[in-house]
Amino acid sequence: MENKIQSYGGQAVIEGVIMRGKSSVAMAVRSPENEIITFQERLTGIYTSKIAKIPFLRGLIVLWDSLGLGMRYLTMSANVQTGEDEKLEGPALYLTMAFSLTLGIGLFFLLPAFISGLLARYAYLNPWESNLIEGALRLLLLIGYLWVIGKMPEIKRVFMYHGAEHKTINAFEDGVDLTPENVMPYSLEHPRCGTSFILTLVLLSILIFSLFGPMTIYWRLISRLLLIPVLAGISYEYIHFLSKHLDSPIGKIIVKPNLALQKLTTREPSLEMLEVSINAFNLMRSMENNTVKTS
Repeated sequence: MENKIQSYGGQAVIEGVIMRGKSSVAMAVRSPENEIITFQERLTGIYTSKIAKIPFLRGLIVLWDSLGLGMRYLTMSANVQTGEDEKLEGPALYLTMAFSLTLGIGLFFLLPAFISGLLARYAYLNPWESNLIEGALRLLLLIGYLWVIGKMPEIKRVFMYHGAEHKTINAFEDGVDLTPENVMPYSLEHPRCGTSFILTLVLLSILIFSLFGPMTIYWRLISRLLLIPVLAGISYEYIHFLSKHLDSPIGKIIVKPNLALQKLTTREPSLEMLEVSINAFNLMRSMENNTVKTS
């Protein structure tokens, strides 16, 4: 049971929730007509290959999962709200995905590296000082970005569905029947959250980049791009290891920053939102159980 629990995760989308297992993914979305619309599919290819089980490389799968699969389902959830006339697909979808990825890398990795590189050059900072400033800027940008978008009504609702996703998984891991009323008292935080992954990646970048020597701004930017996959792999293994040692005194201390950051990305959901989240989770679980029975 523990191994199966460890494989479950999710993501909030527009008026809905994605739930992901080892071999299946399901999404439930509340439509403008107040109906719960569901989507489901088997995960094939790289998701179920031997590569997905290799330490450090599997972290890249998680990163791709968040960017590729997550963006596709996020778009599907948006299309439920807008209808066929304003459906986003084809080239427009791929351009949106490319723009979002470029914006994220540029804002959280290249911009801090560029600013700290300028400071190193014109303020005569040593490499350790400029790299430390870069890490601090990256962390402040992340926290500030989450705080600002959390004030937007639309994003606030997404964060409420994020809270519903966490509560549902926490309730399942506690072994209770998944009803909105049973799930509501559970915590908004979960140690395997993608927010924890992002924070770990940012903090790890501070540690690793602080070891680098003097660089031109050009090579500084190139090195940050090239090391994103490495940081993702290490971050995933750290989160994976930590999730198995949460009951230890050290584990309880180490996980606190990750849980604290989730206060910016989760809000208390309504019972109707929990109903959507439970629908997605039950559909994913049903597909996972059928996979086990037929394999």
